[in-house]
Amino acid sequence: MRRTRNLVAVGDNCLDAYLSHGLLTVGGNALNVAAQWRRSGVTARYFGAVGNDPEGEVVLAGLAGVGLTPDDVECLPGDTAVTLLRDEAGDRKFLHESFGVGENYMPSQQHYALIASADWVHLGTNANRELVRRLVADHVPFSVDVSTAHLALPLEGVPMLFASGPDAADAPVEPLLAALRAAGARQVVLTCGKRGAYFDDGTSVVHAPATPVDVVDTCGAGDSFIAMFLTGFHFDGLGAEDALRKASLAAAQTCTHLGGFPQKPHPLPDWLRAKYASFITAPREPDQ
Repeated sequence: MRRTRNLVAVGDNCLDAYLSHGLLTVGGNALNVAAQWRRSGVTARYFGAVGNDPEGEVVLAGLAGVGLTPDDVECLPGDTAVTLLRDEAGDRKFLHESFGVGENYMPSQQHYALIASADWVHLGTNANRELVRRLVADHVPFSVDVSTAHLALPLEGVPMLFASGPDAADAPVEPLLAALRAAGARQVVLTCGKRGAYFDDGTSVVHAPATPVDVVDTCGAGDSFIAMFLTGFHFDGLGAEDALRKASLAAAQTCTHLGGFPQKPHPLPDWLRAKYASFITAPREPDQ
């Protein structure tokens, strides 16, 4: 009988404001990963921070709705992270991105003890450098997503690294994989959009193609990929290629709806429109 898995995601959360749709969803790399774990029936917790503002209340309600515990989230003076997005000619444009009080998040000692006892820990994007070093020093099994900031964190001894790579078919992935491994990451998963994903453990490089899908929104697709790869590879006995394929399918499914996990989007509230009016009402740049 397979034992209960206790998985933890730590770090970023945000509100994604879809200005073209007038809608708001809850997201953030670490929160999305934890939400996808909970949706798949895995015991999971999320540790992070929100501001003492209306945005924070929306985030807490959203994570509670998927089965995560609001008490694991610190409420701090300041702003909750918000991302403003607009669709232009079929492309997603970021108008504003803030990290809020969750930037450089370091859990309390009490929370760290819970985190360090998990079967696996995932750190979201913009992770705290000292938290990375501490997890390595304490031999905690963990992964971290560096997105496109490939060498911004200390990677020596990091058990598993997720990063974004080139999606152009003629751009080699080997130099980036080699650089990340040389920096100290023991295993690297490189996601390259429509090109698919690569896994490098220092002995071989495995590739799996992306799953074709009619895209509604790509927000959170990479987070779903991470959540399902980690459970498949580390706990379900899947080899790297099968785990990549499972993760690719999950990412494709996330592309079929707004937000990083299935949820009922909120109408864009007046208080958020007022708070970010300078970004929302700014004139659009002319087409190049």
